[in-house]
Amino acid sequence: QVQVVESGGGLVQAGGSLRLSCAASGRVFRVNAMMWYRQAPGKQREWVAGISGGSTTYADSVKGRFTISRDNAENTVYLQMNSLKPEDTAVYYCNCRAGLPLMNYWGQGTQVTVSS
Repeated sequence: QVQVVESGGGLVQAGGSLRLSCAASGRVFRVNAMMWYRQAPGKQREWVAGISGGSTTYADSVKGRFTISRDNAENTVYLQMNSLKPEDTAVYYCNCRAGLPLMNYWGQGTQVTVSS
């Protein structure tokens, strides 16, 4: 089994920064990609950023403000969030795609609240 645990959420004022962490543990092998999603109240879950090998991708809404990075040795991924806006308020979820066949593993989420 694979466990995914996020941390680092909290309350921050608009313009501030937060750094989220996500650690995958257990029988983790052949990690294909790690991604961040978010879900705001009353909205569908949306993809935020992803990292696979040496490549990173971002949703247009966060490009230039958020940075995803990874510690391969620890199967840990980070999301540095700068210049936060109230519309970034959401529960942020980490997704780990690993194994053969490829499986999706989700964390329980961490709340990010940005006040105006």
